[in-house]
Amino acid sequence: MSEALVVCEAAGRTFGRGNLAVVAVHGATCTVTPESRIALVGPSGSGKSTLLQLMAGLDSPTSGSISWPAWQSGPFQDPSRAGVVFQGPSLIPSLTAVENVAFPLVLQGLADREAILRATESLELLGIASLADKLPEELSGGQSQRVAVARVVTSAPRLIFADEPTGQLDRASADRVIDVLLEAADHLGAGLVLSTHDASVAARLDAVWRMRDGELGVPA
Repeated sequence: MSEALVVCEAAGRTFGRGNLAVVAVHGATCTVTPESRIALVGPSGSGKSTLLQLMAGLDSPTSGSISWPAWQSGPFQDPSRAGVVFQGPSLIPSLTAVENVAFPLVLQGLADREAILRATESLELLGIASLADKLPEELSGGQSQRVAVARVVTSAPRLIFADEPTGQLDRASADRVIDVLLEAADHLGAGLVLSTHDASVAARLDAVWRMRDGELGVPA
């Protein structure tokens, strides 16, 4: 088996203290490798988004531990390590769709022209090249989500996390987004973890992890 990208050891996340404390994730233990293609399923409020953020290094556990054995520091010390497709709006309002997709590449030091070229290719993969010059305010929720997917794919990360990436999409668009995420993960040798309420989406992933009341069930 390849070296683990993420290892959670009884990782938990509690918000607040005392009588107001809310435990969002209870002692989750799991491992993500470059071969992982995981659907994280469970009802709203079960802790899926919180667990994704912990694994992505966007939040820190309040109990247990999370490590990224492939790197000495967390994944977001380098933009090419991990990419996240967020459930809510995440595009920069002042940038066009293609500029949003190219932005992480520019941060990595790629020349503007090359970054725009690669961003355009990603938009074409998702069938939304016609949206390249539109601002986020001109896009529907579903279109914005597909642009956000293109941005993550373009950065060529080793870890891909997606929080309900098809929640605002029709079936054809949802299928295309999952196609692109799976193709990107295979091409990059990246681990893929996505949360979903959609059974047909979950069925396309190799493994299904279930969450309920903050507890993670990982098949043996």
